[in-house]
Amino acid sequence: MRILRTEEQRFAQLPDFPFEPHYVEVARGLRMHYVDEGPSEASPVVMLHGEPSWSYLYRHMIPPIADAGFRVLAPDLIGFGKSDKPAEPSDYTYLTHMEWLLAWLDALGLERITLVCQNWGSLLGLRLAAEHPDRFERIIVGNGMLPTGDHKAPLMFSLWKNFAVYSPWFPVSRIIQLGTSRPLTDAERAAYDAPFPSADFKAGARAFPRLVPVAPDDPASDANRAAWEALEHWHKPFITCFSDGDPITRGGDRYMQRRIPGAQGQPHTTLRGGHFLQEDAPQAFARVIIDACRQPVVRPV
Repeated sequence: MRILRTEEQRFAQLPDFPFEPHYVEVARGLRMHYVDEGPSEASPVVMLHGEPSWSYLYRHMIPPIADAGFRVLAPDLIGFGKSDKPAEPSDYTYLTHMEWLLAWLDALGLERITLVCQNWGSLLGLRLAAEHPDRFERIIVGNGMLPTGDHKAPLMFSLWKNFAVYSPWFPVSRIIQLGTSRPLTDAERAAYDAPFPSADFKAGARAFPRLVPVAPDDPASDANRAAWEALEHWHKPFITCFSDGDPITRGGDRYMQRRIPGAQGQPHTTLRGGHFLQEDAPQAFARVIIDACRQPVVRPV
């Protein structure tokens, strides 16, 4: 496997991103970056980004949650942000992403986790919590889902998948802007482009859409169905915080509320914004997380 590493100087002076970098080797020669803010002994809040963003997406949410007394960890998935980037699309599978993320959790010894996930962060995080429920205290999902391929994918997703796979042009910051209601500044757009100095670095970003299960016999479908069976017995808090302007995940919040027992009676929220609600409503999203973390977890007798 040929591994690319974005030079650190490309991340110099990013707006609103003063966080010290941390790294863990999750496979031989493969390094994952993460942000780690707040008291080290506090309960961890793990925030998983999606496609084609990185931990920069959570920059406005990390400080208020850390200031509220929680340990905030925001990793860059392999292929994104400051993490290493295998050079070939075939290097990326659903399973390898799961293995890399689990290796990161194991290396840090994280327990009592509050999971915050969006986009591909949900495809990975929900399955991770379902497979390792004892390590997670609560789940907060924003504009995300755990597909099995048993239901037809939205047209918008099919168009996006074809674009990612076949387009000779893959402008990361413009893609982020298309999923964000407010205009990003030039500096913010440059920050989203920073991890990708050339097309060679974008293999992971291009690979993600084709890894989403869209047919019942997809390689990841059986494992995701098993994860759903576990989530149907999840009684710990499960909170949805979706936005009102995302055509891809619209309705997924109500689907999960009906199917997951832990969603009953929770303060589910709909925020104004596009797909990347971390950009459009960061303070409101952070408040949902803080309020949830301050509530005790009551397990069924």
